[in-house]
Amino acid sequence: MALKATIFKAHLQIADMDREYYGAHSLTLARHPSETDERMMVRLLAFALNATERLEFTRGLSSDDEADLWQWSLGGELETWIEVGLPSEERIRKACARARRVLVYSYGRRTAPVWWQKLEGTLSRFDNLHVFQLPADACEALAGLADRNMELQVTIQDGHIWIGSDAESVEVVPENLK
Repeated sequence: MALKATIFKAHLQIADMDREYYGAHSLTLARHPSETDERMMVRLLAFALNATERLEFTRGLSSDDEADLWQWSLGGELETWIEVGLPSEERIRKACARARRVLVYSYGRRTAPVWWQKLEGTLSRFDNLHVFQLPADACEALAGLADRNMELQVTIQDGHIWIGSDAESVEVVPENLK
């Protein structure tokens, strides 16, 4: 018998001073049985960093043809494709061919720097690709915020992100790789 996804509810209050975006989002996240709390919270962070009314979570790990998050235009064009983790070169190439803008939020204490070193040269030709590396300590701390019902405040200013609950807060400063 296949394991089912675990459902998480998150209410985000976002104050993004860098983009002048302020909003409240009530989200439902399905955590795949093979997904960790850390990866799920990185997906949530990626949502907060790019929040719009049309940005949505996809089937993610359950589908090879979908991003972790994406945004479609009202005319049906794929505007934004967002991946978290360490996607393959082939997956990134496909995303760059399909979407106007592709964002990758990589994380992993030892694996992310090695992944980027391997792919940096071959991915440099894609003008619509933006790659960020998230600090390992911050991602591990984000996992500690995971709860089946989350009330989180997100503040973004000058490239710094503070995400927190009533009990604790985590600062994340992504490194812009491309």
